[in-house]
Amino acid sequence: MEQVDVIILGTGAAGMAAALAAHEAGASVALIERWDRVGGTSAISGGVIWVADNPRMRAGGMADSRADALAYFRSLDHGDLVDETLEAFVDKGPEALAFLEAIDALKVAVLPGYPDYYLDRPGAKPEGSRALDHDLFALGELGDWAAKIYAIEEPKPLMLRETPLGGATAMPPMEVLGQRMAARQCGFGQAMVARLLKACLDRGIEPVLGVETHRLVKDGGRITGIEGERDGAPFALSARRGVIITTGGFEWDADLRQTFLRGPVTAPASPPTGTGGGLKLAMAAGAKLGNMTSAWWAPTLVTPDAPWSGGEQRAQIILIERTVPHSIMVNRSGRRFCNEAANYSALGGVFHQFDPATYDYPNLPCWLVFDAQYAARYPLGTRQPGQPIPDWVMRADTLEGLAAQIGLDPAALEETVARFNVHADQGHDPDFGRGTSAYDHFYGDRSREGTAVTLGAIREAPFYAVEIASGLLGTNGGPRTDGQARILGHDGAPIPGLFGAGNAIACPTGGIYAGAGGTLGPALTFGYLAGRTAALANT
Repeated sequence: MEQVDVIILGTGAAGMAAALAAHEAGASVALIERWDRVGGTSAISGGVIWVADNPRMRAGGMADSRADALAYFRSLDHGDLVDETLEAFVDKGPEALAFLEAIDALKVAVLPGYPDYYLDRPGAKPEGSRALDHDLFALGELGDWAAKIYAIEEPKPLMLRETPLGGATAMPPMEVLGQRMAARQCGFGQAMVARLLKACLDRGIEPVLGVETHRLVKDGGRITGIEGERDGAPFALSARRGVIITTGGFEWDADLRQTFLRGPVTAPASPPTGTGGGLKLAMAAGAKLGNMTSAWWAPTLVTPDAPWSGGEQRAQIILIERTVPHSIMVNRSGRRFCNEAANYSALGGVFHQFDPATYDYPNLPCWLVFDAQYAARYPLGTRQPGQPIPDWVMRADTLEGLAAQIGLDPAALEETVARFNVHADQGHDPDFGRGTSAYDHFYGDRSREGTAVTLGAIREAPFYAVEIASGLLGTNGGPRTDGQARILGHDGAPIPGLFGAGNAIACPTGGIYAGAGGTLGPALTFGYLAGRTAALANT
């Protein structure tokens, strides 16, 4: 049987960071992927990395501290934080990023002005600087491997900081984007995955694709390898020092969703690669689980032109659409039920509210309602301002007609819009406080001032509606680890030879999405820790 020092399962950001950390610590590594593409959720993400007191902040003279970061997280804790893993993320995050930058596996810059998500909490940074964006990467540097990045056919020839999602007021000119596409340059998560992959390939770490891992091999109490199949043939690999699980979440496994998640999930925005394979392997090895009811929640939109993969259709996260003026979200009763401009992860909780009287979730279905002013100025999914409104969007010349189309009480919808319009004209939202937070303003219309960046009346026909789903970016529960990324058993002791990182483990920040990049910061940090710990493990 072929043998290496460390086996890494999964080729997302966490997995490749683990492979690089193990390699640089002197270990031989095998990077194993179940699918025929690399990158998974990391590849379709915005790629933003949240790390407190990170190297780019320090280089720019921006103030941050361990105390501020810990105070921020602990002010948001509802009992799901574990001191050891939280402190490991805060303490080792800057080190992990410095390591990856030093070996050309990352090239990042501060995302200007992107605030933390909970600005009323101690230690928050309203001016931003903890969120990092990726510089462009030329895919030609990868040769044939470029085509093996998940969803690379969906071009992203710009950096997040050049888009409204990153706070820009205008996109680069089409001429510039055309030049970049001709040069095969990409940004976002594509750039992150591509640069990590290039660093792996430069070190002779070539991902092994199409491996279905059925079981972890044990020798006594120690994990010593994997067994499975590849292309229908048996596949086995031995690990002298251990196996690292970085296979992503379990949101695309219906049984695991039903068993663990706290509320309805109808439309994940992640690729259908997150089927819980790593979770099942860890459970079979006796892992202690944590954070299993939570996820990186997000309101999402499913459109007829959304990408399909593996027989599943991927949803789109809704960020700008619910934040800009002339729009509201209403529930099945035709009523507003939240601050539509709140951060997406926290907003997911409103879809899980349960009404004991009706024994149902009253905020589903949910509809985004907007008017002709919105249609003329703002995007909707992939549709840009000035383009025709797609046929799948409901429309009517009156609110009464729109309500009839989407099954709402016309009187309730008209009353809701009328109340919202009065308050929007006055520049405040006494019902839900929309427009009072700096975060509310970040995705709004920055050509306006004050609360008008997000508040605007809905009164110009035609009126439109699209259904918003209860979605997520991925799950964040799984096997518990210690601060060295060692997976723990039911007795709380590390399982010898088993490590984990990314959405495959109980997130070091619990269910707290601290700011943009709140998933990738812990994923890269614990990938780095897992690689180093495994490489230096005693056999």
